[in-house]
Amino acid sequence: MDTTNLFRLDGRVALVTGGSRGIGKMIAAGFIAQGAKVYISSRKAAACEETAAQLGPNCIPLPQDVSSVAGCKALAEQFAAVEDGLDILVNNAGAAWGEPFENFPEIGWDKVMDLNVKSPFFLTQALYAPLKAAASRERPAKVINITSIDGQRLNPWETYSYHASKSALIYLTKRMAARLVQDSINVTSIAPGAFASEMNKAARDHGETIAKGIPAKRIGVDEDMAGTAIFLASRAGDYVVGDTITVDGGLVNAALGTSIDA
Repeated sequence: MDTTNLFRLDGRVALVTGGSRGIGKMIAAGFIAQGAKVYISSRKAAACEETAAQLGPNCIPLPQDVSSVAGCKALAEQFAAVEDGLDILVNNAGAAWGEPFENFPEIGWDKVMDLNVKSPFFLTQALYAPLKAAASRERPAKVINITSIDGQRLNPWETYSYHASKSALIYLTKRMAARLVQDSINVTSIAPGAFASEMNKAARDHGETIAKGIPAKRIGVDEDMAGTAIFLASRAGDYVVGDTITVDGGLVNAALGTSIDA
């Protein structure tokens, strides 16, 4: 058994949506460090191009809004114009909406559910041909959906559609995995906890306070997210199918509850 290159991604091509910042950028940087060529996509072209310049020549921007099926198909067409095969797809683009129950608007439901649940499915569908072209039993292609611990437990905020969307994506990961494993395409998900990002402003702006409630007593850092994604994308994760890896410092599975004993 040779584990020397177990986590390397040399010669592999990846596409990361929402790759210009936050968790997407962490994952893209990790893949590049392990030898992959990484295409990043985001709605804002300038941010996408700026991040690609920061990450170096193995990072290529493909700006696109994937919040609609038309946008997903357009991104797939952009990718197909430059690459024949896709080894790794990371469905990371996402949105959140918080508002009190009595005022929660339809747009806050539709925007979040479309981007967080609908888009991962239809982008994977649109990229099915290049994923299948890159896949083999010896080296499966990978689809990694970025879910959230908010799909596994409640947070203190009234983020109704976000909770629902991330729970749905965790189960959609299983359903997609059951079908696509037949084509040597492994579908998994990562459920992040507190990582500093534009999406998680609480962790970004109040990290020390948030850390007090986490069993590991810290928020997540870039290496925590990159390491998990590299594991799933590389040979090391080839036998993981349909599962969700929770990366949260123990908040979901190792936090002690409050006793109700008198």
